[in-house]
Amino acid sequence: MNILVTGGAGYIGSHTSKLLKKEGHNPIAFDNLSNGWAEWVKFGPFVFGDIRNEKALFNALSGFEVDAVIHFAAKAYVEESTRLPEEYFDNNVGGTVALLKAMKRAGTKYLVFSSSCATYGNARTPTIREDHPKEPTNPYGLSKWMCEQVISTVAPVAGIHYAALRYFNVIGNDPDGEIYEKHEPETHVLPNLMKAAHEGGVFRLFGTDHPTPDGTAVRDYVYVMDLALAHIRALNVISTRERLISNVGRGLGTSVRELLKTVEEAVGRRVNVQENPVRPGDPPELVADDTHLKTWFRHNFKTVAEVVRDLAEQQKLQPA
Repeated sequence: MNILVTGGAGYIGSHTSKLLKKEGHNPIAFDNLSNGWAEWVKFGPFVFGDIRNEKALFNALSGFEVDAVIHFAAKAYVEESTRLPEEYFDNNVGGTVALLKAMKRAGTKYLVFSSSCATYGNARTPTIREDHPKEPTNPYGLSKWMCEQVISTVAPVAGIHYAALRYFNVIGNDPDGEIYEKHEPETHVLPNLMKAAHEGGVFRLFGTDHPTPDGTAVRDYVYVMDLALAHIRALNVISTRERLISNVGRGLGTSVRELLKTVEEAVGRRVNVQENPVRPGDPPELVADDTHLKTWFRHNFKTVAEVVRDLAEQQKLQPA
C-alpha cells in the first residue's frame, strides 16, 4: 500500500516507515521538520508540509494515491504543553481536523492515529483498561483525547475506518543503526540515562516523592520496533472493522530507579544522579492493561533489560 506517515521524520514515524518498507509498503513521510530530521526520511518519498495545511495534505494523499494514513505528527512534550497549551491544541487538534478533511476529499478510507496513555491522567487502578476515565493531567494528554473525539465523530460520516492506539512510554533504537532516538531538547528518560552513563554527566531524576513503591515515576516501556509493528497490524484490523481502540503496552511497570539500576548494570558503571522536583503534569504511575491488545496483536515484546543491553552495545561502538 501507499501509506502517508505524518510525522514520518520523527522518532516513531521513521522507525515505522522503515518497517513499512521492509514489509513491502511505500511509506510517504509528511513532516515540517519542527521535531523531525530530514536524514531520517530514507525509506520512501518526502513531502515537506505542516499538518494543519489541508491543501498540502490533500495534494499528498491524491498525488501519491494514498491507501491509508498513519498519523504521528504532533507536539509531544508534556512540560512544554503546560506552558503553551494553545499551541498544542492548534497543532495537534487543528492538524487532525485538517487531515480528516483532506482524507474525506481524497477518499482515503483508513487511518491509524497515534494516541497516548496521557489521555487517562492519573491511574485509578494498578493497570489501565481502555474504558478507564479520561482525565488528562496536562494539555498534551487533553489534546490527544480531543483528537480521538474528533476522529470518532468525523470518521463515520466520512466513511473512514480508524484505529486509535494509546501507547505508553517508547524506548530503544533501530537494531541496524540507520535511525535512532533523537530529540532536541531530549526529555525522554532512557536516552538521558544512557548519555549520562556513557559520558559521565549528570542524570536529572524528576520526582522522588511520587506515591509509588520507591518514590519515582512508574511507566510501561514499549520497544519502538514492537510499537511500529502494532501500527502496521492495526491497519490489517481496520480493513475488516470500522474502528479499533486499544492500549499498546507490555502490562508491566518499571520505576525510574529500577531503570537506573538496569542501565548501571548494562554499562558497568554508576550514574551521577541529581534529584529534582516532579515536573508539572507528570502522573505517578502509568501501566497498561494489555488484555484487549492481546486479542488482535499477539507478539513477544522486547523487555526493558533487553532494550537497555542493546543500547549499551551500540554505545560501545561510539567514541566517548
